[in-house]
Amino acid sequence: MISEASARRAAVYEQVVAGFGTVRIVPVDPAADAALIHSWVTQERARFWGMLDASPERVLEIYDYLDGLTTHHAYLVHRDDRPVALLQTYEPEADPVGECYDVRPGDFGVHLLVGPAAGEDERGFTGALLSALLAYAFSDPAHTRIVAEPDARNEKVIGRMLRTGFTLGPEIDLPDKRARLLFLTRDDR
Repeated sequence: MISEASARRAAVYEQVVAGFGTVRIVPVDPAADAALIHSWVTQERARFWGMLDASPERVLEIYDYLDGLTTHHAYLVHRDDRPVALLQTYEPEADPVGECYDVRPGDFGVHLLVGPAAGEDERGFTGALLSALLAYAFSDPAHTRIVAEPDARNEKVIGRMLRTGFTLGPEIDLPDKRARLLFLTRDDR
């Protein structure tokens, strides 16, 4: 299920993280990557992603749709040529989340799903991965604040984001979940 084609796909960002490896962020190719993404989002551990019951066809449909947008993007994150996470980015003003808080110029939204077995037993895995992903997000000087809105019940992710430097925002109601806003400014990294 690990596509060699995705490992060779041109990266939008690449960073060598000392003691961790090379992190590459490559655009999702819906047709090539839908099976891998489906295998991740339909596992119980990904319940907060909201796609537990999605069929392979539905996953393909969703990522085909995202691929056609200019405001939302999906990426596979590789560590040393192995896909280990799914990263989605969005412009909050073009997303339902933007109706729930005062969007500032420079806000940049992110969703992250770490793949199953990716570093589960490796101390510091998520922190090292997040450091590279945040470096990518802030590599565009127009992005001055990262916005995340995990499910409000997802204490594990909220705790990880707080340890990374994010600050808590309010809980908000989105069409598919009650979420907790979290913010990280360029200066707070």
